[in-house]
Amino acid sequence: TMAGTVLARRLGLDIYEVDLSQVVSKWIGETEKNLSDVFDAAEPGHVVLLFNEADSLFGKRTSDVKSSNDRYANLETNYLLARLERFNGLAILTTNLTGAIDQAFKRRFTYDVFFSFPSPDMRAELWRRTLPERSAAGIDHEALAERYELSGGFIKVAVERAAYVAGGAGS
Repeated sequence: TMAGTVLARRLGLDIYEVDLSQVVSKWIGETEKNLSDVFDAAEPGHVVLLFNEADSLFGKRTSDVKSSNDRYANLETNYLLARLERFNGLAILTTNLTGAIDQAFKRRFTYDVFFSFPSPDMRAELWRRTLPERSAAGIDHEALAERYELSGGFIKVAVERAAYVAGGAGS
């Protein structure tokens, strides 16, 4: 998510995070209509579409259709495949479950970027870059990195929460 935001900023584009709770509907055809609206709005190329936790929307189709739910889930996936193929803008999909993404989507991706879990040295650098210098006096970044095995996103959240706590305490 952070990398997508950085990329959009470097391209001079706004980023639009697609809120799946507002797009996905239990009513037949509504999800496709909502997705169509999202893609149409982004089509001129003025924004980057970000599908966070994309495995929930871009998941594998089922070949063993046993119910109408399976059939309509496959229809949504097929719609997305066709619409993504026609989309002329930039779409970024994020997930921690790459195995859950349908292979047909993976064939359409221009890039598939994997971010490995940061090493202790990288975590120390992330702590260093995330904590403001004036607030980090006396903090042992290496000790934080060794003690807490956190991803870059969790380090960012930890620093933001610490800032709120410090602000609330007036320190």
